[in-house]
Amino acid sequence: MQYNQHDRYDVGVETLPAQSVLATNKLIRNTYLLLSATLAFSAIMAGLAMAMNMPALNPLLTLVAFLGLFFVTAKLRNSAWGLAAVFALTGFMGLTLGPVISLYLTRFSNGHELVMMAFGTTAVMFLGLSGYALTSRKNFNFLGSFLFIGLMVALVGLLVAWLFAIPALSLALSAVVVMLMAGYILYDTSRMVHGEETNYIMATISLYVNIYNLFINLLALLGFGFGED
Repeated sequence: MQYNQHDRYDVGVETLPAQSVLATNKLIRNTYLLLSATLAFSAIMAGLAMAMNMPALNPLLTLVAFLGLFFVTAKLRNSAWGLAAVFALTGFMGLTLGPVISLYLTRFSNGHELVMMAFGTTAVMFLGLSGYALTSRKNFNFLGSFLFIGLMVALVGLLVAWLFAIPALSLALSAVVVMLMAGYILYDTSRMVHGEETNYIMATISLYVNIYNLFINLLALLGFGFGED
């Protein structure tokens, strides 16, 4: 049988795309499996915090703890300990979520409805946006710089609103964060599809943070617009 360099070259070119697709599909599957597990674990930890009547943590302390756990997870992302780290991070965030939900349940007579509305809206938005990025395969990398700048401005604004107790500013920034998180869902999902994110632990953290912030800020908007004392 005759074999030449041209044949070898053709085989390589034809197989590389298939290998890339398989790797991407595996990344997406592992990411969504881990994301589902971490969301369930966060819900358990939030329920535990509510059962213990845990008080809300100081926002700055929460931010420092989150950044510390994020740094540890990023360092361990390529080892088995990375899984333990990501559950530690998301479990901690679940604990911080418990007091927030308790506040809405006790402050508003329709608190249960508000929480369920926020949960349902978050789920629909995430599934719709992530599903669109997966099926359309559009590259949303162009959103990266805009989203980062918007997030930095929002963080500074939230800090100002917290330090000087400006509810109107907090509410306006909640609406901004909802839009930013919607953009980040498209952006982070697109990064997986196009091979720009290849680690499923880091991809999980990105999507988890998007969902967490989306839920918190939707709850704030719904409490303002539809909360009943």
